[in-house]
Amino acid sequence: MDVLNITSRKRETYEVQQEYSLLWECALGIAAVTNKPLIKTLEKPLEYWDGIKNSITDDLKHHLNFVEEKNTWKSLLQVLHQEVFTDLAHFSSYITELSETELKYICLPFIGEKHQDLRQKASTGEEAAMAELMKLTEDNSFFPTYIRFICDVDANYLKAHLIAIMEGWFEEVVRKEGVEEITSYLRNDYELKVQMSKNMSPEELVEWATGGIVYFPEPSISRVLLIPQYIYRPWNIEADIEGTKVFYYPISNESMSPNDPYAPNHFLVLKHKALGDEVRLRMVKLLSENELTLQEITDELDMGKSTVHHHLKILRSARLVEIANSKYCLRKNAIKSLPKEMEHYLNRI
Repeated sequence: MDVLNITSRKRETYEVQQEYSLLWECALGIAAVTNKPLIKTLEKPLEYWDGIKNSITDDLKHHLNFVEEKNTWKSLLQVLHQEVFTDLAHFSSYITELSETELKYICLPFIGEKHQDLRQKASTGEEAAMAELMKLTEDNSFFPTYIRFICDVDANYLKAHLIAIMEGWFEEVVRKEGVEEITSYLRNDYELKVQMSKNMSPEELVEWATGGIVYFPEPSISRVLLIPQYIYRPWNIEADIEGTKVFYYPISNESMSPNDPYAPNHFLVLKHKALGDEVRLRMVKLLSENELTLQEITDELDMGKSTVHHHLKILRSARLVEIANSKYCLRKNAIKSLPKEMEHYLNRI
């Protein structure tokens, strides 16, 4: 049946906000060093992480072991979202003043507005609510055991642990690496994204900042929070808090070389290299019209399947093409934002 759309209402979207802080960097560094399966895939080599483990005090090692066992990095991130903390002293005093129920409610994961009452009851020790939360999150790799831990843990011990791990990581890792240098990286990237937000739609900005994540508006999500991070490169980390989708995204290369106006963004280079080939431009044109399978692209271009696959791999590495439902499709926002990225690069001072 044909439908004539005469509504004037625009498609709903979300508001993008941005923050940066060394405290986020501390919490994510603690999460990274205690994530054994993922640590091999991080940009910083294993030697870097081994060096940290070998140089820190026994007390900090003890707390890191506890983080690895109980996933209390999640608690750190949950607390950091409660307000804008100016420094570690502010963070520590905030935690100290929380009641037991307040602390546990904050640390328990947000799993949707309709389950907030359940979260509140679990924070007071109600066994049935705790069991229901664990059941609702059973598809998550660690949420059920984490929920049980938060509900059962002595609040004063958890407070002391969260304060000690943040203070220890800041003093023994971040300060040694250079507070000013890391802060400048985060600030540069924050300012870059704020500047680009003036020329991009919210969806375009999120896709560009994260290097390719396409995030469409969801029910009950009115805000996307972009937080730059250096320690977890090249990964994006996603999280959900009340009414907000959070992306802790990897800072760009240009943010680490602000005094070189000729240093281009890594993905800007990859995109232009990917498009600098006739075959790949033909593929982009094909995929702008329809989503196609590998066989369909091969038939259209009358080329060998291995050759076509090679070119598609380059387009995917540049985040211009993705696979959805076994078909290749064009990331149209990535193409659309190219002139804006180029304009920004040419106008850098």
